[in-house]
Amino acid sequence: MELKINGRVYRVEADPDTPLLWVIRERIRLTGTKFGCLKGICGTCTVMVGDEPVRSCITPLALARGKEVVTVEGIPEDHPVKRAWKEVGVPQCGYCQSGQIVMAYALLMKNPKPTYKDIVSRMNGNLCRCGTYPRIVRAIKRASEMMGGGR
Repeated sequence: MELKINGRVYRVEADPDTPLLWVIRERIRLTGTKFGCLKGICGTCTVMVGDEPVRSCITPLALARGKEVVTVEGIPEDHPVKRAWKEVGVPQCGYCQSGQIVMAYALLMKNPKPTYKDIVSRMNGNLCRCGTYPRIVRAIKRASEMMGGGR
């Protein structure tokens, strides 16, 4: 199967039911996408498939066929989300951050001017053991401002 990840095409031999996470991390060696719960609950493994964020630990490889997959490595370093993350100083331990960044990226692609309620609603389910939620919200608001949005 051909798989397009971060603009690059990879030829992958794997069962179509293989979780996308394992293909990304173990076969392609893009290790920015983390694994946490392996049940689709924590959000640490969030990637984009097409224009939707998915939990790659429970997403079968077959669902990515013919779609662009974007991991945290595929979001440019100068993108407002990554710039705001650094400016605000979001990470503490950092483990959940790749999933948080991808989810924030997805939110801002669909809603460049999110309200506080929009942010909390969309980010709900991406867990952070360190409790950096207030900084995550500030970073998303800041990224929105950098993109010309903000309220």
